[in-house]
Amino acid sequence: DPLIVMPNPFYQIYEGAAILAGATPYLLNCTAESDFMPDFDAVSPAVWQQCQLVYLCSPGNPTGAVINSDALTRLIALAHKYDFIIASDECYSEIYFDEASPPIGLLQAAMLSGYTDYSRCVVFHSLSKRSNAPGLRSGFVAGDAAILKDFLRYRTYHGCAMPPATQAASISAWQDEDHVAYNRQYYREKFAAVLDILSPVMNVKQPAASFYLWAETPIADTVFAQRLFHEQNVTVLPGSYLARDTATGNPGENRIRMALVASLEECVEAARRIRHLIENL
Repeated sequence: DPLIVMPNPFYQIYEGAAILAGATPYLLNCTAESDFMPDFDAVSPAVWQQCQLVYLCSPGNPTGAVINSDALTRLIALAHKYDFIIASDECYSEIYFDEASPPIGLLQAAMLSGYTDYSRCVVFHSLSKRSNAPGLRSGFVAGDAAILKDFLRYRTYHGCAMPPATQAASISAWQDEDHVAYNRQYYREKFAAVLDILSPVMNVKQPAASFYLWAETPIADTVFAQRLFHEQNVTVLPGSYLARDTATGNPGENRIRMALVASLEECVEAARRIRHLIENL
């Protein structure tokens, strides 16, 4: 059976797309011990031989981890050796903390590896995160021209045309970088304020990128999320909902995903309520 290799935890569409295509998801646990990165070196040759596609998410959802250049280079070499495609979800790539060091992307790694045609590599980008515009449902796919030719044919029959107004708004958003830089600075302020409140009472650290905190919970993640909503009117996502059980456990267990997408004031108030719940468990 064909295998689709993907991180665990993951954005749920990866699993759904694999199953709908008749493939079997092969999960790579991303834990604190691996800095929340998938360990491609731990995958056996037998698995690579069955692999048809690898999903990446860098910066990661929900972990915020960024896959480095060396790991991407090794994966690209494996793709050419074993004849599979790499699909990289890079929708959070423009939300990072060090202006001098943005996350490396798959196509950049391909160029550095000598694959100037981006062979076997495709990336997905979106306005949803960089521009706070999820309602537009607007983005782009780039990479290997041969793969994109088939993707365009699929999209033509499966998708629908984007309204002209949405196209115009998308063009305007893509052409403007000032609001993206402003968003990054605003996220820095929110992370600093929230971490100042939560760090004394829970194991939570600033991620490499993205707008998520992937925090440990003092009790079961589902119970913590339920109590937080019931007692403090704060919504977070239980980590175990974002991952699947494996032989070594569920890598999302006893963690929650916090999305710092509200205003600074709301994020600070939410952090205070989370701290209050923890201090009164």
